[in-house]
Amino acid sequence: MLRMGKLTDYGIVLMSYLAENKAVHHNAQTLADAVRVPLPTVRKVLKSLSQHGLLNSERGAHGGYSLSRTAGEISIAEVITAIEGPIALTECVSVESHCDQEVHCVVQTNWERINSAVFHALDEVKLSDML
Repeated sequence: MLRMGKLTDYGIVLMSYLAENKAVHHNAQTLADAVRVPLPTVRKVLKSLSQHGLLNSERGAHGGYSLSRTAGEISIAEVITAIEGPIALTECVSVESHCDQEVHCVVQTNWERINSAVFHALDEVKLSDML
């Protein structure tokens, strides 16, 4: 079964909330309360999303988090990659493959095609589509 982790799910929920409520910056506590996710988890997710350039973070009394681009410009593939790392359905299509079978595998090319199709499907779904 293919399944993304809870942190990725929370990341999409947080990004969706920010997209719907873009008039102001939101601090981590406000976001945690709004989406009903524990504050430490929200901080961890916000850090990943910020480090990957999906969120802007401003310090100060009127600071907080906001989307770095419009919801129509941010793909779900970007959100998943920011939290999970590069999308790779099998070891042989990951950036740092450590598969012992790779040199003589007859299905690797097909896995690359499948992985590419999944990535492109997720890349076509924008954050704005999730609202």
